[in-house]
Amino acid sequence: MKAEYFLFNIVVFIGPFILGLLKPFRFKYWTEAFVSIIIVMIPYIVWDAIVTGMHWVFNTDYILGIYFAKLPLEEWLFFITIPFACLFTWEMIVRRVDWRYIQFIKNIRYVLYILPVVGILLFIRGHEYTGLVMIFLSLALFVDGLMKTNLILQNRFYLYLFFIILFTLIFNGYLTWRPVVLYGESFQLDFRVFTIPIEDFGYGLSLLYLNTILFEKLKARKIKASNLAII
Repeated sequence: MKAEYFLFNIVVFIGPFILGLLKPFRFKYWTEAFVSIIIVMIPYIVWDAIVTGMHWVFNTDYILGIYFAKLPLEEWLFFITIPFACLFTWEMIVRRVDWRYIQFIKNIRYVLYILPVVGILLFIRGHEYTGLVMIFLSLALFVDGLMKTNLILQNRFYLYLFFIILFTLIFNGYLTWRPVVLYGESFQLDFRVFTIPIEDFGYGLSLLYLNTILFEKLKARKIKASNLAII
């Protein structure tokens, strides 16, 4: 069905959107969420546009055929609907889970800064998708430290990570099972979890990690401004 990828985006978006309007789950940070989504979207759209036709292609049986910058409309929507659903999930976790720092992660985080070196080596060896995922994951770790959000040190981040993995298994699993997206296996390790390339887990995590970092930064700024206004 030509509208299948488009309907996929609607299904992903509509649930958290409606819940976010209801009192028990009211979402208070719409502007912060969509500013974060648009800013983080930019480098991923550039990445996507450059590698489409090499690292992956979109199955024309499942898309409407409307393109912008080489990418189907549905792919542009993907970078809005998936991050919004996950930011909504993060906000629900933040409201309900008391948080604490996990001290030993501090040392592990510095070790993870080796990821870009590994990524560059993999890229040179021809595993370009794998390498780019490693580089973007390291970028997210660096931004998390630079902005002092330190999400990786918080216990609730790992509950969030569980949901990201679960959503990847469900939604990315659907896209790769149909398949809406077809991959150039020579650009990756060619190791799959069911139908999902292992790189897709890192890709999704880096995208959502960066969105959540920026969302938390903008949210903290809004809360601080509100508190000052009350004073």
